[in-house]
Amino acid sequence: MFSGRKKKKKREERRKRRAEEAALAAENNGRDGSPSGYGRMEDPAAVPVDAEAEVSGDRERGRIIFVKKFLDESAVYARGGDFPLFIITLSLVLFGVVMVFSASYYTAMNEQGSPYYYLIRDSVWAILGFVVMHVVSTIDYHKLQKLAPLLLLVSIVLLCAVFTPLGLTLNNATRWLNFKVFTVMPGEIAKPAAILFVAAFLSKDPTRIKSLPRGVLPLVAVAAVIFALIYKQPNTTTAATVVIIILGMMFIAGINMIYVGGLVGMGVVGLMTMILADPDGYRLRRITNFLHPLDNIQGTGYQVSQGLFALGSGGLFGVGIGKSIQKTLYLPEPQNDFILAIIGEELGFIGLVLLLLVYLLFLWRVVRIAIKAPDMFGTLLASGFGIMFAAHIIFNIMIVTAKMPPTGIILPFVSWGGNALVIFMACVGVLLNISKQFKK
Repeated sequence: MFSGRKKKKKREERRKRRAEEAALAAENNGRDGSPSGYGRMEDPAAVPVDAEAEVSGDRERGRIIFVKKFLDESAVYARGGDFPLFIITLSLVLFGVVMVFSASYYTAMNEQGSPYYYLIRDSVWAILGFVVMHVVSTIDYHKLQKLAPLLLLVSIVLLCAVFTPLGLTLNNATRWLNFKVFTVMPGEIAKPAAILFVAAFLSKDPTRIKSLPRGVLPLVAVAAVIFALIYKQPNTTTAATVVIIILGMMFIAGINMIYVGGLVGMGVVGLMTMILADPDGYRLRRITNFLHPLDNIQGTGYQVSQGLFALGSGGLFGVGIGKSIQKTLYLPEPQNDFILAIIGEELGFIGLVLLLLVYLLFLWRVVRIAIKAPDMFGTLLASGFGIMFAAHIIFNIMIVTAKMPPTGIILPFVSWGGNALVIFMACVGVLLNISKQFKK
């Protein structure tokens, strides 16, 4: 009898202890910020009896809290990023894949043996670009501020490496590094590297831009080094683009207009001197030939002339996508710098206007990000990227319409070029991250 009462007492103590543990667990779940119902144990029988069950329950509650935190952060990102900019970029890239396939069909079949050569590779670069854009958009752009000097140094080293045995020469220009498996175009890397450096340099001490020795001259030196290395490839338009980007960022930062006038004057005089001093006259011929491309239609004016024929053939509504005549081995490299001519031929004047309107919307979103950025570093970053995109669009249109000599300036997100596509989409990723940090 005594033994029975003792067992009954132990059972009551265990039941009481279980009830107390259940109440404590419910109270803790109510305080830890988890949603109502997550991890609550209303039934005392649901309380783990042994240590292993308790550990398992803790792990399950930890997983629930982790998943909830991840979903919350994802929701904040989805609400915070510039969604219109993302949609516009997506539209331009997909449109570019379609037009690269259309423009390169006969070239790929003739040179590579498969009409899908450029389509497959451009699709792979586009997918890689979206991955890079997403990853970059999740990284706080302020972290790039410390990396800016290193990235600039790396870009200069790569520009110098072009003149080593790693350099790849195509069409009388050495602009690529050949790593066998893939090629790299250092000139494209130099643009965002210069933007990051100038933004970091001026935002660290905004008063530098007012000082000639502390702010203006160091940036002029950076621009001069990059310009000289790219100009030597030769790639005059890309070199000039870097200078325009740096000068534009200095203007936005508040440089004295007297300095601007002096720098522009020196730049024009210096460029003209280098062109006229060219020993074989190559650069001077490039400038004079584009003025009258039809005068030498079988020589230096051939590509520009064929591009003009393509634009003229498109009329108002175009001949229809995939039905271009100039891309059938008349227009050289139709998927690259002159893809705008094929777009004009296949989609007509209306198609070109719609494409330019999309680019204007894209630039408007970039300007909006620059204006609403939470600090000077973000403003200068967005401004630099905006100047870079605008320069590419304007120069490419001028080249195709015979308003400037044809050089290696592609149409952003549309022309064939894996290096440029990934770099441009990485820049959009930075812009998306800046837009996430707008002040409410």
